[in-house]
Amino acid sequence: MYQNRSFKKQSVSMNNAKERKRLESEPPDYEKELPFHRKTIIIIDHDFGKTIHILNLYKTNRRDCYKVTCDGKVWKEKIGLSKILQGIRKSLPRVRSI
Repeated sequence: MYQNRSFKKQSVSMNNAKERKRLESEPPDYEKELPFHRKTIIIIDHDFGKTIHILNLYKTNRRDCYKVTCDGKVWKEKIGLSKILQGIRKSLPRVRSI
């Protein structure tokens, strides 16, 4: 298919200008060290009396993996967030609606 060559030149020059501007600007300030205690998930179940479970997610040496404690006891040493949510979903019982 026919492509306009001047458009390609223009987009290349625009990309070069963006890259040049990015390299000339100051780098953003990133937090140097992530905190050890990363996230807390609180589950309150009102189906059969009020039960509360607290999941604390701690930093590990792998990216996007956490050490998880549930109510103060270690649940998993290294697990990703999607697997954590899958485990929560599977552990909650399905209750019939009335």
